[in-house]
Amino acid sequence: MNTTTYIGHCRISFFNISSQGFWENLKSPDVVFGYSLPLLEIQIILIFFCIVMSHMFLRCIGVSQIVSYMIAGLILGPQLFDILEKSSGKLSADPALDGTAALRCISVFGRLMFTFLMTVRTSRRVAFHSGKLPVVIGIVSFFAPLFSLSFLNLFTDNIDPHYMSLDKALAERTVIVITQSQILLPSTTYILLELKIINSELGRLALSASAINDMLGIFAMIVATTQATYIHVSHAIAYRDLVAVIIFFLIVFFVFKPMVQWIIDRTPEDKPVEDIYIHAVILTAFASAAYFVFFNMKYVLGPLIIGIIIPEGPPLGSALEAKFERLTMNVFLPISITFSAMRCDGLRILSQFTDIYFNIFLTLLILVIKLVACLTLCLYYKLPRSESLAVSLILSYKSFVEFVLYEAVLEEKFISQATYAFLILYSLLSAGIVPMVVRSMYDPKRKYVNYQKRDILHLEANSGLRILTCLHKPENVSETIAFLQLFSSPIHDFPIAVTVLHLVKLVGQINPIIVSHDKKLKRLHKNSYIHTANLAFRQFMQESLESVTVTTFTAFSHENLMHEDICTLALDRTTSMIVVPSGRKWTVDGMFESDDLAARQLNQSLLDRAPCSIGILVDRGQFSRKSYVTSKNRYNIDVGVLFIGGKDDREALSLVKRMKYNPRVRVTVIRLIFDHEIESEWDYILDNEGLKDLKSTESNEDILYTERIVTSVVEVVKAVQLLAEEYDLMVVGRDHDMTSQDLSGLTEWVELPELGVIGDLLAARDLNSKVSVLVVQQQQQQT
Repeated sequence: MNTTTYIGHCRISFFNISSQGFWENLKSPDVVFGYSLPLLEIQIILIFFCIVMSHMFLRCIGVSQIVSYMIAGLILGPQLFDILEKSSGKLSADPALDGTAALRCISVFGRLMFTFLMTVRTSRRVAFHSGKLPVVIGIVSFFAPLFSLSFLNLFTDNIDPHYMSLDKALAERTVIVITQSQILLPSTTYILLELKIINSELGRLALSASAINDMLGIFAMIVATTQATYIHVSHAIAYRDLVAVIIFFLIVFFVFKPMVQWIIDRTPEDKPVEDIYIHAVILTAFASAAYFVFFNMKYVLGPLIIGIIIPEGPPLGSALEAKFERLTMNVFLPISITFSAMRCDGLRILSQFTDIYFNIFLTLLILVIKLVACLTLCLYYKLPRSESLAVSLILSYKSFVEFVLYEAVLEEKFISQATYAFLILYSLLSAGIVPMVVRSMYDPKRKYVNYQKRDILHLEANSGLRILTCLHKPENVSETIAFLQLFSSPIHDFPIAVTVLHLVKLVGQINPIIVSHDKKLKRLHKNSYIHTANLAFRQFMQESLESVTVTTFTAFSHENLMHEDICTLALDRTTSMIVVPSGRKWTVDGMFESDDLAARQLNQSLLDRAPCSIGILVDRGQFSRKSYVTSKNRYNIDVGVLFIGGKDDREALSLVKRMKYNPRVRVTVIRLIFDHEIESEWDYILDNEGLKDLKSTESNEDILYTERIVTSVVEVVKAVQLLAEEYDLMVVGRDHDMTSQDLSGLTEWVELPELGVIGDLLAARDLNSKVSVLVVQQQQQQT
């Protein structure tokens, strides 16, 4: 199939689309590449082949896959295969329809889609959630590098007129200063996701500072483009373009935004957005790009602004991500990055070094200024030195996101090919080096270790109890309230401060956020599950005779990073214990139903790094129904504590001792004693000290205490199974230090290692019992 294009009045170019295959001309089979579709296919195959081959080697040293995209572009660029040059004359005599036209279109499409989706997935509200420091850093990190504008007129006498005219050379230097001063939020978000610290305090600080800087950069980009049009084109056109941008903002905020909200409001909860609305939004994003191109602005600004308007998360944001994210990130983005890198002619840096050395100096000067400014502010606000340096490096990070700007100014000839090549190589080095450096100097787990004792065992006898509870699903509400009821009592001398955290999987937005329910947010009030849960906890607090206070939060977070939010909130609320659901679910009649693998993985992450003690609650249903706060019949709750020995058992014992003030709770401590010599004398002493007040009937009348002697693992299993039939809730320690060898025979049969040996026995699928289990691990003190 051929397409005939008329250029002017006399020139005809043939744009051949599809071929008949290699057998069209057996003597010269490469004629097939004179057609656009086969040529595009071989270009894409070569791109992904080079990407895969590059990443096979780079992943061994922990280098990001994005670097492989850039290196693939360099391999296919002018220094080696020069794919663009070899393809350019294959199809048409018209430069607009040459052999790279289709690949260039896909590249532009990829940039548009990437910019739009990343902005949809990014909540700009994150800029105002971390206090004054990120705002100050964002402003200073943008304006401080502009100090280098005062150096623009240096060495102008050395500018070669064959390289670039004086006014264009000064414009090139201005472009470098502005683009290097700006911190693009998608670039910062990408490195934080790569380092898996987006939920950490450092990650939130970097995101907030980047968002402030990015907003300033958008404004500067519009002003700079308008000024360039004013100087080089026409005053009238510059004014027209500025008015067009203002009109666009008004239409977006006063027409498009209400329409988006209307789409969200008419979409039923937990139902997908209709495809017609999704397609309308995408077409609007593309139309905005065409609008900005018509008015001489950067085409990425349109999709970027449209993306800002769309509320993050479900239903619309998540629907857009689910429909287009994988195709964009796995196909269009690699092609776009590689295509940009293919235009990088590294030899021009050497041949024109005397012309661009000042541009290199400006780039490095801005890097130093930005590093020093961010580092100084962080140290001034008392951040640790290593974290301050990590924040500074992250905010100085340049990667593939900046290619959009470089490509735009190159097309408009604001920078030379040599400067473009340098900026691409600079981004390549930054994308490869900065993540490895930050990873070596900052470990988010460090902030959770070596803190003061935050457990129940070391609390003062009359001090209040602070508990953080986490909820995944509606069924977690009743079991959590049932557990908290065990501690409520009419004695106000022992108050309980409960922090409830709703965990919501982040879909359709990229920035995690913790929202206090004191803030009136529509999104929270429209969520029926969260609204119902809040009502249930409020009723529980009212019926607890003021002995319990409840504060509720919602964490919108990525599934594999939820533990960061939980640990951060536990630190902020100075909690002594975090209580989480196990993820194992039973039916109403006590039959095993399912396992939530994501919840189990979250619990394992918490066990590894939580800043306080951990309790994993396994509810088979009877315990929560028997204890539920709205129940008219006030049943007594039988709680059994299986004490074998070790710090986790001592922590479990300290927890249940605080239940004795509730008149509805009957606590029994059962100690299993092995009939052989104890290996750790010190642990044995500590165990006896913790049980001393229970052994004395005169000093203890609220908790029953009994001992059982066991001689083998078989007797331990039988004892556990018998106890499971006698109690509504069993509380056990996760590890039993002294008897680890005695219980080692059971470890190979453990199905849920996060519950420990005894906890796994009590939560087993085939256990014919309705007993619920709380597995306790004391705060891990690491060095």
